[in-house]
Order: sequence, then structure tokens, then C-alpha cells
Amino acid sequence: MAGRVEGKVAFITGAARGQGRSHAVRLAEEGADIIAVDVCGPVSDNSQIEPATPDDLAQTADLVKGRNRRIVTAEVDVRDYQALAEAVDNGVEQLGRLDIVVANAGIGNGGQTLDKTSEADWTDMIDVNLAGVWKSVKAAVPHLISGGTGGSIVLTSSVGGLKAYPHTGHYIAAKHGVIGLMRTFAVELGQHFIRVNAVCPTNVNTPMFMNDGTMKLFRPDLENPGPDDLKVAAQFMHVLPVGWVEPVDISNAVLFLASDEARYITGLPVTVDAGSMLK
Repeated sequence: MAGRVEGKVAFITGAARGQGRSHAVRLAEEGADIIAVDVCGPVSDNSQIEPATPDDLAQTADLVKGRNRRIVTAEVDVRDYQALAEAVDNGVEQLGRLDIVVANAGIGNGGQTLDKTSEADWTDMIDVNLAGVWKSVKAAVPHLISGGTGGSIVLTSSVGGLKAYPHTGHYIAAKHGVIGLMRTFAVELGQHFIRVNAVCPTNVNTPMFMNDGTMKLFRPDLENPGPDDLKVAAQFMHVLPVGWVEPVDISNAVLFLASDEARYITGLPVTVDAGSMLK
């Protein structure tokens, strides 16, 4: 049986690890070839987690090739529009087409109220998590339109794109902005049969979430909180009794939105949140 995205090509940002890698592998499993980019280095001077590396991106490539699919990779910062455009152009030249865009690259940090957030933290967050999403789609749209067969764009927002949390306001603002981008692109690109949706995950088991800084953000009442302490807090965060979801849970939603099964779904924020939005 053919895969659900058989013969299609997907452009994925933030693909070296975490959700981006998961999306690349899942789409490859269902028949897509991949254009994968990642900054593969630190995004800011005060990053709370170890950055992705060129080896991480190479491992993503090996995983995709292990599914008998082709992949073109590039080390690109989503803040650099010219580099993004060149990466997409090169990928399309090698793979022949473009059908799917997953604008996934993002950063997460917090710990301050908005009035105490530094200008540097604000600028990094907006430039990566909002402007970077816009630039990623902007670089890809000409190929989607010229292909003449429509396409699917999936933006990574968050439950924080639909409601507020304290001490991470710059992230909340950026992810709310992604919902605005998604809706506007959906309206503007619909005439070309290009659909645009967003996935809105809760906590996901990736390096961006599983780190000391994030644990303290969620459990400021404890001196050295760990994953087990988050499980205790899960009843306050989710309807389902879990502290987080797995990357493949988000990838399955991305796959559905990218596939023809979702051919008339556009402009939708899709929550994969264990019921977080009910809290």
C-alpha cells in the first residue's frame, strides 16, 4: 500500500532533533523525500539547553535514508531569509518538487515576567519563533505555487499560542503570532489550493522541554525538580493523566495535515495537548 504522502517532498525546519527530526522520519516513513534544515548551533548567548549539532542533522539524514527516502540537508538559521531561500531552491532542484512545508524551528526560554524580560531575550524569541516561521514559508511559497498541484503548510505553534502562561510572555506572544500567520497565509494561499494549518502541542519529550530550566519554570516551588515532579503537576496541566506527550504524537498530526486525508482542512489550530486547553 502506498504511503500517505508518497512521492511528495517536504521542507522541514529545526530538523536536527526533537520534533523536527520526528516529523522528517514520520513523513519519510509515509513516502516523502525531505529537505531538512537546522541552525546546528547556539541561537543566543544565554540558551538554557545544549544546541543541536551538525552530527544531529546528519543522524536525521541517516534515519530518513534508512526509510529508503532521499534527503537534502543544510545548516541554516531561520532568521536568515536568503539562506533559507537558497536551501529550499537547492532542495527542490535536487528532489524535483515541493509539496509540504513544516515550519517547526523554535526556541524556548523563560523565567521572567514580561516587564523584566530583557530586550535580547525578546528579540531572539520573536526573530526565531515568529519571523523565522514567516521567512520559512516565504522562501517556500513560490515553489508550492509554481508546482501547480496545491500543497500543505504546517506551522508549529503551541497551547501557548492559544492561551497565556506566566513567566514566558515573549514565547506566548510569538506563538500567538504564529496563529495569526497561519490564518493569514491560509486566506492568501487558498486560491492555489495550498492549505495552511498549525499544530499546538503541550509539553513534548524533547531536549527543549526536558531540561533543568524548563523543569524549574513548571515547578518553581521545588529546588531541583525533575520529570517525576512534573507528573505530579500533570493533573493541573492536562485532562489526561500525563505530564507530556511524545514527538511522534505531534508528527502524526503533521502527517495527517500534510496528507490528502486533510485536503479540505485549512486555517485550523490543531491541539495535541492531552486536554490542556480544557484547563
